[in-house]
Amino acid sequence: MDNYQAIVDFFKKADKPVKAGDVAAATGIDKKEVDKVLAKLKEEGKIVSPKRCFWEAQR
Repeated sequence: MDNYQAIVDFFKKADKPVKAGDVAAATGIDKKEVDKVLAKLKEEGKIVSPKRCFWEAQR
């Protein structure tokens, strides 16, 4: 599974907003790579930031 899909799957299961570091720790993906994927997901409108430095899936 590629990093993008792993992070999308993580957000589908997340029940609360999470930080990029939490995503990296849970998926085992390097934080810099997580940041890149989060930026792409934000651009695509798949995640939103309810408060600074936290992310959650767009509902």
